[in-house]
Amino acid sequence: VRTSGGRYCVNIALEDRIEKAEVAGVEIYNPGVAEDRARLVESIRDADELATALPSVDFFTRGGLASVVELLCAALKDGPTRQQLIYTAENHNHAAEILRESLTRRLPAECLARLQIVNTVIGKMSGVITDPQQTRELDLATLAPSFDRAILVEAFNRILISQVRLDGFVRGIDAFIEKPNLLPFEEAKLFGHNAVHALIGYLANERGLKLMSEVAGHDDILKIAREAFINESGAALTRKYASLNDELFTAEGFARYADDLLHRMMNANLQDLVSRVIRDPQRKLGYEDRLFGTMRLALSHRIRPVNLARGAAAALRYHLGRRSVSREQVIQALAPIWGEKIHSAEACELIDLVAQAS
Repeated sequence: VRTSGGRYCVNIALEDRIEKAEVAGVEIYNPGVAEDRARLVESIRDADELATALPSVDFFTRGGLASVVELLCAALKDGPTRQQLIYTAENHNHAAEILRESLTRRLPAECLARLQIVNTVIGKMSGVITDPQQTRELDLATLAPSFDRAILVEAFNRILISQVRLDGFVRGIDAFIEKPNLLPFEEAKLFGHNAVHALIGYLANERGLKLMSEVAGHDDILKIAREAFINESGAALTRKYASLNDELFTAEGFARYADDLLHRMMNANLQDLVSRVIRDPQRKLGYEDRLFGTMRLALSHRIRPVNLARGAAAALRYHLGRRSVSREQVIQALAPIWGEKIHSAEACELIDLVAQAS
């Protein structure tokens, strides 16, 4: 990007074509280089709006002096010079709270008095194309001329954020939609979008499919996915948040949300790789994560998540490299992931459902 004069390119997947877009005026600094770190700290101090977008919230404190938390502390240690807003985009329901807590442990309250950190819900799909032949066949623009990877993202801009509470603050990024209580929408993404995306991915992998869009020709997988989305995840979420008085958490609203996402997941121009969707199965099999977290939510509302269990069973088979798994093998695989929770009555019910689906 530096050698390209501060420019990079992304490719945008629409339903009927792929468009290229160039972003200019970009400055990139390496926090591991002293001079660059100083510029980053100065930029943070002078900014009104900032964003973090790391692989996970664990990265907030990684890297010593080059970490996000240490850079923020260096910029804020002398006290606030202006109101500042940070958007956290780590795909974690409590990323903002985790980042704030890390800063609170290191800085006095007065240094953070004019800082608000907000969570985000970004329900988009994207990927990195690493195969040069695929890049040529799709006529994609690489990130930069001297770089061989291409970024392909869906055309999507409906980003939800926590409500901004800084007195008189006017956001420069006005496309975001503020929600007084963001958690229900974060759960809709994790327990709806993410859960069903993973379910489809693991079932598609067992069919030998390479692209998520190829699932469009497999009606049985789509039926399982829709049943899981609307009648298990959706039914539980609409019961949990019925009092919210938001269209999403109605039977009709959630069905529209599910059908729209299932349609978007089948976008052939997105070239969404099954291998990308199913990577890191150990994390996705977590007790609170997309598969079992959604099943637990369903059970808590007296809904048997039999279709979600099919996805969890496929994820376990992929994780273990087996065509089938017994109840004992399910327990053995999940015990190191769930820890002591494996002994609970709820865990026993989850294991039974997955064993039956296997």
